[in-house]
Amino acid sequence: MLLDEQASKRLFREAGVSVPDGECVEPGSEDGFRPSFPPPWYLKAQVLTGGRGKAGGVLRVDDARALPGRARELFAKDIRGHRPPYLLLEPAVDFVRECYVSFAVSRDRASLVLSVSPRGGVDVERSADVLTQVIPLPAGPAERNMRAAFFHLKVGKEYWPGFRELVLRLFDAVRQNSLLLAEINPLVLTRDGRWLALDGKAEIDDNAAALRPELERWYDPRHHAHDDVRARDEGMSFVKLGGWVGCMVNGAGLAMATMDLLNLAGLPAANFLDLGGAADSRRLDRALRLLFEGRDVRVVFINLFGGILSCEKVAQALADVLAGNEPAKPLVVRMAGNGASEGRRLLEGLNLHGLTLVEDMTQALAVLEGFGPRDLNPPRIEAGDGRAAQIADLSPVLAAALRGATSGVYARSFDFDAQTRILVQGITGKVAALHTRLMLGYGSRIVAGVTPFKGGLEIEGAPVYDCVREALRHHEIDASIVFVPAAMAADAVLEAAEAGIPWVVCITEGIPQQDMLATLPKLRRLGTRLIGPNTPGIIVPGRTKIGIMPTDPFTPGPVAIFSRSGTLTYEAAARLSAAGMGQALAVGIGGDPLIGLGFADCLAMVNDDARVKAVLVLGEIGGRAEEDLADYVSRTAFSKPMAAFIAGRTAPLGRRLGHAGAILEESSGGVAGKMQALSMAGIHLCPNLESIPRVMMGLLAAQRTGNVERARSASFQLHDG
Repeated sequence: MLLDEQASKRLFREAGVSVPDGECVEPGSEDGFRPSFPPPWYLKAQVLTGGRGKAGGVLRVDDARALPGRARELFAKDIRGHRPPYLLLEPAVDFVRECYVSFAVSRDRASLVLSVSPRGGVDVERSADVLTQVIPLPAGPAERNMRAAFFHLKVGKEYWPGFRELVLRLFDAVRQNSLLLAEINPLVLTRDGRWLALDGKAEIDDNAAALRPELERWYDPRHHAHDDVRARDEGMSFVKLGGWVGCMVNGAGLAMATMDLLNLAGLPAANFLDLGGAADSRRLDRALRLLFEGRDVRVVFINLFGGILSCEKVAQALADVLAGNEPAKPLVVRMAGNGASEGRRLLEGLNLHGLTLVEDMTQALAVLEGFGPRDLNPPRIEAGDGRAAQIADLSPVLAAALRGATSGVYARSFDFDAQTRILVQGITGKVAALHTRLMLGYGSRIVAGVTPFKGGLEIEGAPVYDCVREALRHHEIDASIVFVPAAMAADAVLEAAEAGIPWVVCITEGIPQQDMLATLPKLRRLGTRLIGPNTPGIIVPGRTKIGIMPTDPFTPGPVAIFSRSGTLTYEAAARLSAAGMGQALAVGIGGDPLIGLGFADCLAMVNDDARVKAVLVLGEIGGRAEEDLADYVSRTAFSKPMAAFIAGRTAPLGRRLGHAGAILEESSGGVAGKMQALSMAGIHLCPNLESIPRVMMGLLAAQRTGNVERARSASFQLHDG
């Protein structure tokens, strides 16, 4: 939840940080507006984008008579695609120095960082003189951190007490409001010796906001499109795009892959809509209304791969919504996976002319072509084409400060089999109990469960204990799977690690990022390996699974799949299995920004695994997971042939698409940077989902003939097709 300047400074003021006086100018109030402080003033457009100053969004007003005209000028201004819903008027401030200070969650460093620069303002990006320090949570900045930051600003020692107080209060704002970013630029030193936040920017963690209703007061719907607000109210991930094919998909990874498929085929997507794992009649009705009401939408493509979500249940919900009537706009439906056959039969029985069922995505494209003009110049995205991420909401100085190396690579194998002894944390919950039964049905060895204050119960034959240490007194445990609600999940992960359990699989999504920042360093010290959070888990086909993935797509074989997306994992496994290529294992590393094992960690664990003959990586836009993977392969000369598919290649820059991990941010080179890094490391690039079996078959054939070097060096360039 990104806040505009006025809201950010109001939040800072509540934490005790000094900010200028200010008053809001609403549209239509320009002529009668009478501020309580005299000119000169600065009039500022309130928009959720960077570069406002250089775009003319900040104007000086020396004469009160000029204020109405200047206000109308700003209200009419388009600032990087944003029109200000209101303006902020502040008195001019007389200062002697302007600096920069921020606290920010660094995804690259997996830590909170404190950054300062002795320069600030609109040209701060020209300064390379930035000091960045890692700040531990929950402890916060130590005296040495604050002293180092202060001395870096090169101001007189008499200003130290005020600066120290400012940093502590800004950190308090970060902790009290679950901020991912608290940036003051510029921070000025006034002539009377005060530190003043002349401009500010704050971002609240969406995961924390979902758990803390009091943070909702900072959300301002005036900055967002009507459709975005409606989708947010329904808990759906929705991004409006410029095409004419409406998309409704389950899972962010598959939704991004579908968007790419349409855009690259010249059938531009009108939106990104991740239905998620819930699709009752009410939710489906709201989603369809959102798409049908889009003026540019000519047809809606529903693309589902049933995993946890049953296609049959979605079909029934769709039948309930249509109630025997033709849809408002044509529907093209593709279903695969769990309940797909039953779902198709149910929809076929509706006998509606506006509903077309297709077998696969290729057939879907052929049908969709009949509903609108094909774009004869679809986007081309090739490795090394120079298309880099540009984050409007992230200043260059902050982007530079956030770059850094993440944790080291683990060097042990995935030693899971039918004898792996599993603990289920949160076992008495409805979802956990269901998946305990499903894991047992697959042959997984569930030895116990834990739910505080529920000790003595029995779930699916597994005894329930009040805490992990109590369970360990009665059972040997190799791995724990966490189904604990987001507010308590990080603590549950740490409980397992402190008890000495070597593996933890955290299914929970929506864990506040500050919770994970405090947990990950402790896991590294304890030696526990974490898969997730926000993961479907791990499966060793035919042996065991510790997770929530459906088992139908997976068959035993030679390919290891490492993925950031659940639905893409199921899609890829089903395609490989249909082509006769089973899987040695499949691991969902997790879709959140801050996770345990990364791609590079996973590679290290299969390098000496004789079961694994080739590796398939399913990546997404956002973060540096793919770049780190490529770096690891290049540094270690990883010996096994690899291929990669990246979803979200045609995504709008800087927009969140589904889960929190899917965002272009920090030092990620964007999709081109990822593709170039992977290609240069000798990793084959799959242009689409359909190409995965062909590419993997070629890699395995080369591996069997001993031509591994050729298999690693001949990389595929991404193209339209």
